[in-house]
Amino acid sequence: MNIVILSRNAQLYSTDRLVEEAQKRGHKVEVIDPLQCDIIIEKEKPTIYYKDRYLDYVDAIIPRIGASVTFYGCAVVRQFEMMNTFTIVTSEAILKSRDKLKSLQRLSKAGIGMPKTVFTNYSRDAEEVIKHVGGAPVIIKLLEGTQGLGVVLAETKSAAESVLEAFNGLQARVIVQEFIKEANGADIRALVVDGYVVGAMKRQGKEGEFRSNLHRGGTAKIIKLNHDELKLATQAAKALKLPVCGVDMLQSSRGPLLLEVNSTPGLEGIESATGRNIAKSIIAFIEKNTK
Repeated sequence: MNIVILSRNAQLYSTDRLVEEAQKRGHKVEVIDPLQCDIIIEKEKPTIYYKDRYLDYVDAIIPRIGASVTFYGCAVVRQFEMMNTFTIVTSEAILKSRDKLKSLQRLSKAGIGMPKTVFTNYSRDAEEVIKHVGGAPVIIKLLEGTQGLGVVLAETKSAAESVLEAFNGLQARVIVQEFIKEANGADIRALVVDGYVVGAMKRQGKEGEFRSNLHRGGTAKIIKLNHDELKLATQAAKALKLPVCGVDMLQSSRGPLLLEVNSTPGLEGIESATGRNIAKSIIAFIEKNTK
């Protein structure tokens, strides 16, 4: 089978591991920078040209599309879809998951628990917005933020009002969420492949840090999910039509609460923490769907 990994950097851990596992299973693998692809739109013959050749021989793609190149990266994924090439996640699913507000709305309708969240159109009544989520402390997130960037913990009402006023003044769109104190600066990342959780880790933020992102100094360890946590992870993946994704959740006094769903989750942290071969599971999922 000919597999293409759409990634801007072949040296990244996740990309390298996917190449390694695909080659172990006898597949031909290429890493292609989606930004160097030309999309050729023609009646009944959509194609992609990369460097010196047409990519009309590809059986499956693995999109590793960074947030900063979402528009063009998804256009390339969509073109492969037009060419009837299998993709582990569709362009539409990536776009929907990257829109934090839209994805939260869809997940809420699917009956998935999450911290109470408010979105407003640059409201000048910051006090009312804060009241909607139960008062301070609150979490304020930029809609386009990633990897913990653009996320602020406002511990008091006056601090929350100041942050909201500052973001509103910059016309930066934000959501305001209730702060789940009992999570104690930790969250859970579950990796879903083909509707099943194939690995899960608990990430703990460093002392004094409410964000648990590993690249911000957090630590991770393997965790066995309970029934409710497994159900939330698989239901969230299904609701956003993401066969392969990372589901982040908090442990709260009222059960697991969803934070967000990542359509191109990194593999390094979770493979290191769990000892699970996640890359192998992803290649096996491709094999199952391209027979």
